[in-house]
Amino acid sequence: MGVDACSMHHMPDRILHTEPLTREGFAPFGQVIEADGAHHYPINSGNCERYHDLARVELGGVHARPLISLMHARGFSLPLDLKMVERHPLGSQAFYPLSANPFLVVVALDHSGTPDTPRAFLTAPGQGVNIAMNTWHGVLTPLGPDAQFLCVDRGGDGNNLEEFFFDMPWQIRSV
Repeated sequence: MGVDACSMHHMPDRILHTEPLTREGFAPFGQVIEADGAHHYPINSGNCERYHDLARVELGGVHARPLISLMHARGFSLPLDLKMVERHPLGSQAFYPLSANPFLVVVALDHSGTPDTPRAFLTAPGQGVNIAMNTWHGVLTPLGPDAQFLCVDRGGDGNNLEEFFFDMPWQIRSV
């Protein structure tokens, strides 16, 4: 037995479509880390090009220090149900893929202590992100095979993780 049009009218729209990751679109949530269009200059007697200051590392709280880690994440495919998001109130969190495979970056603005409607960005080869301090975001979500990432985030004292579970999941689909 199907759902009639009247019943469907009252169901909330819980579908998110992926959108390309751009500096402008991602600006409310942090920075896009990519060489394309970035300020750069030669170093090491011209043998290296430095793409400079691509993200703002934020560290707050007691005994804060930057961490550099490698992550090995399980691969996912779309459509995907988004059941929870998390945020880090004491520091930013940057992810840069060590392969050209895309990954999904789900973020949401804060609305009185809970996440607003999420957005789902899809990376292109050579793009990473720095998620600003206290920004709601999904878990690390490579699309396709398992993937490795370089991560820069915060270590130190204090609780730097909050999780929020949605009453109803959002379904993320490709465009």
